[in-house]
Amino acid sequence: QWQVAESGGGLVQPGESLRLSCEVRKDTLDTYSVGWFRQAPGKEREGVSCIDLSDGETYYLESVKDRFTISTDVAKNTVYLQMTGLKPEDTGVYTCAADLAAGAQCVHYLFDHWGKGTEVTVSP
Repeated sequence: QWQVAESGGGLVQPGESLRLSCEVRKDTLDTYSVGWFRQAPGKEREGVSCIDLSDGETYYLESVKDRFTISTDVAKNTVYLQMTGLKPEDTGVYTCAADLAAGAQCVHYLFDHWGKGTEVTVSP
């Protein structure tokens, strides 16, 4: 059984930083992939950053490259998304997802286990 839970959202001003956390609990020892997805009001969900924990391969949405960093703390079963230089267009609900065979492909239908989401608002 999988449990996925995010934390760390909030309201920040443009240029500021936030770190999101995603804790994944499961009952197998298989390595897996974790992805961060976001959905802004009136827009489709998009993959922001994903990581394949079996080999460390990562993916970043073009608009967040050089500003966001995905990392892991294996001991804590946690994946982080460090977001710097936040912009108003980064506003949305950020949801973490995990699965065994998604690789680093940030495609939502490859993930079966989802958290409830955490809201990020970037506004002056």
